[in-house]
Amino acid sequence: MDQLNRRTVLRAGGTLGALGAFTMAAPAGAKPLWTWSPKGSVIGTGNGADPRGVWDTEADPLVASILDRGDAPKVNALLRNWNKNGQPLPDGLPADIRDFLERHRQLPAWADTDKLEAAVQFNEKRGLYLGVLYGFVSGMMSTVIPKEALAVYYSKGGANMKRRIARTAKLGYDIGSRNAYRADGEMIVTSLKTRLAHAGVRHLLPQSPHWVGAAPEDIPISQADMMVTWHSLPTSIWRMLSSWGVRMDPVESEGYLHSWQLSAHMLGIEDQYIPSTWAEADSQAKQALDPILAPTAEGIKLADMLLDLGAGLDFTLLTRPILGALTRYMLGDQVAEWLHIPREPVWGTLLETAWRPFVAVREGLVLNVPLAPEAAWMFDEFLRQFVLLYVSELRPIKIEIPEFNNPNLR
Repeated sequence: MDQLNRRTVLRAGGTLGALGAFTMAAPAGAKPLWTWSPKGSVIGTGNGADPRGVWDTEADPLVASILDRGDAPKVNALLRNWNKNGQPLPDGLPADIRDFLERHRQLPAWADTDKLEAAVQFNEKRGLYLGVLYGFVSGMMSTVIPKEALAVYYSKGGANMKRRIARTAKLGYDIGSRNAYRADGEMIVTSLKTRLAHAGVRHLLPQSPHWVGAAPEDIPISQADMMVTWHSLPTSIWRMLSSWGVRMDPVESEGYLHSWQLSAHMLGIEDQYIPSTWAEADSQAKQALDPILAPTAEGIKLADMLLDLGAGLDFTLLTRPILGALTRYMLGDQVAEWLHIPREPVWGTLLETAWRPFVAVREGLVLNVPLAPEAAWMFDEFLRQFVLLYVSELRPIKIEIPEFNNPNLR
């Protein structure tokens, strides 16, 4: 029994039930039961295994093999210019990864092109501030997702937070494009490369004594962890837009959800864990995301890096005070206190009094509200500058299989 842990179960190919493996590996009473039903998933069925004991049964052994046999540099180099969904895979790829990518670049049977067209309308109406929500708010939320904060801090991504958050923004940028899942789009490729990167982190982090000494698990980025990160993006954004009083067209809103459902599938999340509706997403997030938010020493350090996002750039609005005030306004006082972010009387007051009226005017919910022109210009300019920042960061971004952990911690 001492030899049975989550890593040996993973390497054995999951011959034991994932729920059983998790139950045996975890101390009695350490975690609540997983109760979200797969009946609420996009396929309406599943074995109901606790996702905290399930990883990526295909990508993990593949990437472990690529790393162990020294093929990662070759694979990364060959895939560097493979960007478009319909683009042929480059010659020279090892047969095992070529087979994996060819099979998994195909959309699932439940993909709906009409819903994807509706998603385009949703994104075009709200693209300007969706970029901020993806790139910064979801990114800052990741610092109070304990397992994610640990995985990011001790992995290669922790050495360059600007680039790491730009990768998150790239996901939002690609999924928001008109051709996201078409042959000339990039969302499928971005998702598959991210899936390979996650598998690389799962293989490498257990080799880091820093991560091993801090992490409450043997293997990072379980199916549950991936769903938590997923909820920090579309579910959290849907919740935020709803809290602002934004009236979302039901067809467009469903299309937006569908685009993210497909992204979850492409990222290697099992269909039985992907919520079928916003109500199911909210229900799952209440169990998987909301209760686990908490500060960590690593997360506080990551947040401090993110607050310096605009340092050295000629974007005078992207300063620590406004980014700190934005964190407090968007994620609440509790998160701000956890991250040691001070109150900003000027920016905080401006956001509290003017942001919702600004969104209401932009959304066409009201024709006229008493909003100072300076405040409207300030918000418009902030959003524009933030988008420019990410466009500049996205250009050189290449998502690759990591070959080492955070080099600054060696």
